[in-house]
Amino acid sequence: MPLNLDQLETFINVADLGSFTAAADKEGVTQPAVSQQIKGLEQRLGVRLIERVGRRAQPTAAGLDLLSHARRLLQEAAAAEEAMMPYRDGASGRVRIGSGGTASIHLLPRAIAAARQAMPGLEITVNIGNADDILRDLEANSLDIAVVALPASGRNFEIEPFYEEELLAVAPAGSLLPDGGPDAAFMRDRTLLLYEGGNTRRAIDAWLAAPDGGTRPAMEFGSVEAIKELVAVGLGWSILPGLALKRDRAGLVTTTSLKPKLMRQLGMVLRRDKHLTRGLREMMKCLRECKD
Repeated sequence: MPLNLDQLETFINVADLGSFTAAADKEGVTQPAVSQQIKGLEQRLGVRLIERVGRRAQPTAAGLDLLSHARRLLQEAAAAEEAMMPYRDGASGRVRIGSGGTASIHLLPRAIAAARQAMPGLEITVNIGNADDILRDLEANSLDIAVVALPASGRNFEIEPFYEEELLAVAPAGSLLPDGGPDAAFMRDRTLLLYEGGNTRRAIDAWLAAPDGGTRPAMEFGSVEAIKELVAVGLGWSILPGLALKRDRAGLVTTTSLKPKLMRQLGMVLRRDKHLTRGLREMMKCLRECKD
């Protein structure tokens, strides 16, 4: 059975004031209530802590030894309570986000800046990875929220789509583009540099699907930024999220819509049982408000 902090506080008051009555007055309780607190603490520890010397109540040898420990325990308890005040008042907190590379570079910074402006004490960490790993970490509760390309599946997840963007054909600057944009057959004839894995890649593969069921890119990469660089120096074409093409390598690549257009949705994913702290609610609000 752990020590009772109220009993320790009463014990300190009796020892400091030398009187059960004075301790009762300080705490705003009756003298019998103080006596009961001291008796309970003595029973818990199995030693006599207070003895009467004349008209004064003084700590015994055991009580003197306990006194320094009791003061430290109450100081630590007060410090712990003080540390919790910003969380209780909603001025502080922590949000752990898992995200893919494109969103973490081109979308999250704006949302994070807005959340930090609203809550300067909010601590935000971002883990970057592929969607499958991120969702596993979310399931394990080592992340608070995931920002991933949809669809996302999981019986324990709440999923909220919040951002839709177009996937664009990306070609070296000066490339000839078909009127109305390249179709799947046209793109299959190009040297393709594609992002490896994830829902976005699955959507691209489905859009590119050849009648014989096979579409093999010339190269696959784990970095959208690397693909942009390689396209810029003329090594091939790609299909990339519009977010990644806001800054188009100073005109070194050409972008256009596909025919038909290919879209993807980004979603916020949380565990169904996740407690929505003020910080997490603020982060979600700022993600919803992200604009091009």
